[in-house]
Amino acid sequence: MFSIEGKFFGTISRLGDLVILNILFLVCSIPIVTIGASITAMYSVTKKMAEEREGYIVRSFFKAFKENFRQSTVMWLILLVCGAVISVDLFICSNLMKAGSLQTLGKGFLLLAFFLIIFIVLYSLTLQCTFENTIRNTLKNALLISLGHAPWSLLMSLLALSPFISIFYFGEYFGTELLAMILIWFSGMAYINSFILNRIYKKYMN
Repeated sequence: MFSIEGKFFGTISRLGDLVILNILFLVCSIPIVTIGASITAMYSVTKKMAEEREGYIVRSFFKAFKENFRQSTVMWLILLVCGAVISVDLFICSNLMKAGSLQTLGKGFLLLAFFLIIFIVLYSLTLQCTFENTIRNTLKNALLISLGHAPWSLLMSLLALSPFISIFYFGEYFGTELLAMILIWFSGMAYINSFILNRIYKKYMN
């Protein structure tokens, strides 16, 4: 159990890799416009980790970041604008529209559209590091695959958003949540999601 190649040291090593990866993701996401490339690079590493074929974490991250920067950034900015428009519409619908069935219907539609954008963000940026394709086709495939695996898409989206959901509902633990986000939360959720994504993408490998 406590040998260098045992489960204990293997788990410690994996946690250390996830901490390094989480910090790399946060640092490279600071300009905001680079978040898309950072997500792609992080998932490029965690998908390999889930298959136990990862190499050097830092080198692999920056290699994927550089190779996918242009397409990931373009897709991220497109989806960011769409998400911002939906968020503004949702705010207007919730606060400025008269309460009633029309408002409820509008809020439901906008919430559905918002989660659809989250689905596409998750799949498009991970498809980018899995398959070679155009931006248009990657976005189209992200939509189709996410809807074809809707239950898994919802689960993965909730895991990816869990840091923000936790702060919203358990804000009194903000200090602990912030520390977890800085150290491992984002990479940890990406690592869990990668097991699901690898299983889904294997169906499309040929």
